[in-house]
Amino acid sequence: MWRWRVREDAHWLAHLLRHDLIRPSYIPPLEIRQLRELTRRRQQMVRSEAQERNRIHKILEDAIKLGNVLTDLFGLCGQLMIDKLLEGKATVEEIADLAQRSGRKKIPQIRAALEGHRMNAMHRQLIKMSLDHMAFLEEQIRVLDEKIVEHIKTHGLEKQYHLLQTIPGVGEAVAASLLAEFGANMEVFGSVKKLSSWAGVAPGNNESAGKRKRAPALHGNPWARSTLTEAAWSASRKKESEFQVDYERWKARLGHKRTIIAVAHSLAGTVFEVLSTGEPYLKPGANPMPETQAARLIKHHTRRLKTLRKRLRPTPNRLAATVR
Repeated sequence: MWRWRVREDAHWLAHLLRHDLIRPSYIPPLEIRQLRELTRRRQQMVRSEAQERNRIHKILEDAIKLGNVLTDLFGLCGQLMIDKLLEGKATVEEIADLAQRSGRKKIPQIRAALEGHRMNAMHRQLIKMSLDHMAFLEEQIRVLDEKIVEHIKTHGLEKQYHLLQTIPGVGEAVAASLLAEFGANMEVFGSVKKLSSWAGVAPGNNESAGKRKRAPALHGNPWARSTLTEAAWSASRKKESEFQVDYERWKARLGHKRTIIAVAHSLAGTVFEVLSTGEPYLKPGANPMPETQAARLIKHHTRRLKTLRKRLRPTPNRLAATVR
């Protein structure tokens, strides 16, 4: 029975599509689909590298509490200390003396964390395996970056690629991912609202009895959503940018997570505007008002002032009442 219903539904949908009564799904051109494969592969590699970092953190947390002292365990001094710990020959004083610059203020804390550590041969082997895998992933990411740039130049997407990088919080990797997910032609979306909804950063709609309630953001393209969220987090920390102002203004009312989605929604509108107009991003207020628009506003307000002056001009009856 259900198979018959599925066939009937498919037949009806095909009939509507034949008469152009259903809008077809967005299928980007071949060069954009190929760029998607490269950028999504890169994102997967970056996530795998982050997973390996977390594994090393977990192993060190079990063997030694070094991560509680160092701000960045994979910085310069952190890497030097891990290498010495893997060798298993250096003393506590020698390892602590590897601290660099401001980290030297924490030498007593580093010594306290290193004393009595429980790192054994198994821990060292697991950490070496993770480090080898991270080195492999970093090499793969480097190769993918070269392939992405080469693909963009080959298919004439270099202009849009550089335009996106003028937006605060959008670097080379994020610009390539946005270009791969949205494409270069914004006419397929038609408006900013449709683009943000398709990307999954549009606000939800939960209204009942005339009252609007909180609702999660709509589901959309998870790859575009994660890229916009990453860019929004970076843009919210960009000093004197409009996105930082929006983040600080909305954070107290919405909280951190909802504010980042709101900034991502604003960022999606900026991406749409930049790719639609073909003009680089300009900070609000940087683009002066055109002379024709300024002249039109002056003429309008001058006319309004003349009308207001006539209305406020005292009439004979009002003047006589004032004299009395």
